[in-house]
Amino acid sequence: MNSMTGVERMASILKRRPVDRIGLYEHFWGDTQKKWTEEGHLKNGENLADHFGFDMDECWPFNMTADLDFIPEVVEETEETVSMRDGNGALLRHHKLHDTTPEHIDFMVKDRQGWEEHIKPLLKPDRRRINFEAYRKAKKHAADKNRFFVWSGVNVFELMHPVCGHEYMLMGMALDPEWVKDMVNTYSNLTVQLQEILFSEEGYPDGIWFYEDMGFKERPFMSPAMYKEIIQPGHIRTFQFAKSHGLPVIIHSCGYVEPLVPGLLEAGMDCLQVIEVKAGMDLLRLYRNYGDVLSFMGGVDVRVLYTNDKKKIDSELEAKIPIVKGKYGYALHSDHSIPDTVNYETYRYFVDRGLELGKY
Repeated sequence: MNSMTGVERMASILKRRPVDRIGLYEHFWGDTQKKWTEEGHLKNGENLADHFGFDMDECWPFNMTADLDFIPEVVEETEETVSMRDGNGALLRHHKLHDTTPEHIDFMVKDRQGWEEHIKPLLKPDRRRINFEAYRKAKKHAADKNRFFVWSGVNVFELMHPVCGHEYMLMGMALDPEWVKDMVNTYSNLTVQLQEILFSEEGYPDGIWFYEDMGFKERPFMSPAMYKEIIQPGHIRTFQFAKSHGLPVIIHSCGYVEPLVPGLLEAGMDCLQVIEVKAGMDLLRLYRNYGDVLSFMGGVDVRVLYTNDKKKIDSELEAKIPIVKGKYGYALHSDHSIPDTVNYETYRYFVDRGLELGKY
């Protein structure tokens, strides 16, 4: 088969149609790009998709913070951390010395009353929530490079917990599900309303990518039944809006989410991304069970790359790529973002060897 463009390749992979090779995409911690730039491997501010020849570009153009006018307040600061209250009323501790997920300290919203009083009235489709220029520029850059372009952002699960934290959200799902259903409905409607505004003015992307971390080690945050009752309606609303415009849906989820896959497929998911090995996810098992109806991106244990050992990388790739490329629905990606402990030469080798194994 003749060489394909990134647009052609990813469009086919998401439909599990014949391609010339597997796809390629990746995420990196900011510290990694900084280190590789300081070492001279990258130019200052260089686009990593350009540098490595990725098949995709994405743009995250929405600001879903409840209070757009709130100026973050520093509550406490040390040499290593800073604790700040944000426009969702959440108090979070951020590390200053390295990239990491912020620590949850406290939330203004702990129940339905707090949600209805402090947050829900602010969640309007304000044009200030949309970065039109960033979307416009990213879309043009992807088109110029013949790469598959996705709108990206978080979906309902990842929009709720910044407001009330995982603990109160999950307790609410069990003790006051109607409150959480109202949050799901509010956020899914707002997402679609903002997408309608953006796409009508700036054009449609090639696909939609939702980030939705619904699992931890060996367990999802909820049962499949609770997912279908509370979360899935929001997913159906947002996924089917994409499908109504011919846009495939990629879902990122860290953690163990295999029990939720049937419900996500029912809602309209086309591709599952990241497939975190250390949480219990198994790319080969998922491929055996769902490879006819679902595409995959990720599932390669990033801890192998931590070793910077090419033989171990060979073993990991050789055990997976020749199998999961079988139905044309696979794109190479680690099972998590690449940290700065991974050498540039290691990642370069990972890409080159993975694509070599992924040729058809």
